[in-house]
Amino acid sequence: MNYYLRYFDDETLVSNIDDALKFLDSISEINVTPELEADIREYAESDVLFPKRYKVRPRIYFIIIKTEAATMQDFKDKKALRKDISPVAKVPEQMRLMENKRGWYEGHFEFKRVVVNHLGKCEYRDTTFVARCIANSPIDCYNRIVEHLKGRVDERSQFPSAKGKNFSYKYLGTEKPAQ
Repeated sequence: MNYYLRYFDDETLVSNIDDALKFLDSISEINVTPELEADIREYAESDVLFPKRYKVRPRIYFIIIKTEAATMQDFKDKKALRKDISPVAKVPEQMRLMENKRGWYEGHFEFKRVVVNHLGKCEYRDTTFVARCIANSPIDCYNRIVEHLKGRVDERSQFPSAKGKNFSYKYLGTEKPAQ
C-alpha cells in the first residue's frame, strides 16, 4: 500500500508512513504534533480506504489517499483504481431479483413518504415498511409492495429502486398447498 499526500501544489507518493511524515515535516505551515502523527499512523493501519483530510488552519487542509499505484504517474493516470466493486460482481445480485422462485417473500422498504403538516405544507419523512406476500420472484415482491403502497400514501412519495440499498427481501419458503 502506498500513500499519496497533497498540500496545495506540494505532493508526493510514498511507500511508508515514516516517509509521509518526513514530507509533512518539510512543509513549514504544517505542525506535525505527536497527536497528528498517531492519527496518521492509525489511519494507515486501518481498513479505511477513503481519503483522509487534516486541518492545517481554517478552511486549509492536506489530504492522504491510500493507493495501489506504484508511481506518481500511475496515480495520476488512475491505473490503480480499486476494483472491489466490479460490474461483473454486481450482475449476480441483479439477476437474483429476476429469479423465478414462487413462494412467500418478506420485502423491507425504506422510502420517503409525503406527509402534510399542520401548516398544510408537505414534508418528506423516512418511512420503513415491511410486508410479506406470495410472489413469483423478488422483483414481483417489490412490484406488489409498491402497488400496495401507491394506493395508501401520497402520490408524491418516493420509492426506492429494487436494485438499491433501501429495498431488501428474504425468501421465506414455498406457499402451503390448499387443504
